[in-house]
Amino acid sequence: MIGLTAVSNPKLLRSILPALSLALVLGAIFIKLPTAMSYFGLNLLLQYAVPIALATVAQMFVITVNDLDLSMGAYVGLVACIGATLLHDNPPLGVLALAACLAAYAVMGAAVQLRGLPSIVLTLGMSFVWSGFAVLLLSTPGGHAPDWLHNLMALPVPVVPFPIVAAAVIACVVELGLMRSSFGVILRGAGGNSKAVARAGWSLLAAKVAMFTLAGVFGMLAGLSLLGLTGAGDAHIADRYTLYSIAGVILGGGEFVGGRVSPAGAVLGALTLALANSFLNFLHISPDWQIGAQGAILILVLALRALIGAMERRP
Repeated sequence: MIGLTAVSNPKLLRSILPALSLALVLGAIFIKLPTAMSYFGLNLLLQYAVPIALATVAQMFVITVNDLDLSMGAYVGLVACIGATLLHDNPPLGVLALAACLAAYAVMGAAVQLRGLPSIVLTLGMSFVWSGFAVLLLSTPGGHAPDWLHNLMALPVPVVPFPIVAAAVIACVVELGLMRSSFGVILRGAGGNSKAVARAGWSLLAAKVAMFTLAGVFGMLAGLSLLGLTGAGDAHIADRYTLYSIAGVILGGGEFVGGRVSPAGAVLGALTLALANSFLNFLHISPDWQIGAQGAILILVLALRALIGAMERRP
């Protein structure tokens, strides 16, 4: 009955597509690995879901204002290196370094708005800056995660694995802040209808800076959570996170223009990617083929969205 209703209602089908994608990947895993259908199995499959979800939400903030951050992976890697060295050995200096990273993100937002710089070009350049600083801090993998961070990421949660609980909290917090608050409406309006926002007296510069700063905050949380899971830093630990973050937003129903995003969908998209990645690792699939498989999932979802769009336009 629900399936027939969804087919007859394209908007409903579009809204449940992220959850449907996750369910299909999860179903394939359970069929191939029945033992994964347990607390321990899900916890193992989703162990890296939290940093991917945080990075995806960070990318979502940038996409909301019609921009794209190609430096997300390098930035997450730099934060992990800062956490494994400065934050562990000299906490005040580590906090200062992280604050400087946030300030850099705010400046990027201002530069995109004031100077009209293409965000793709600016963030691509910043990816080399982030990577360079990360290599200076850790030329080889090493360092140590602060104990409090490691303990937080290993937090035992009864009944439901910690990654699922954390993902639900992330989705709810961002959903309330971006989609349900008046300030969130203004921020999304800066991407959906910037002229209307400007005519209403709101600053587009402030909106752009706020969104880039939020991207920096959630990217920072992604780097710290990744460090808490791995226990050590590496300048290249999150090189794939740029791809993951963009793919997660798109899988979650986001679009590159118009401020059309879904925080809950983005988190579901991130979970889908994390599950697919873990599943392919368990099957001992080559990393090169893993990227291809994740790309195939993304293409399939985009094809389904195009089909749904055609159904919506049909009289």
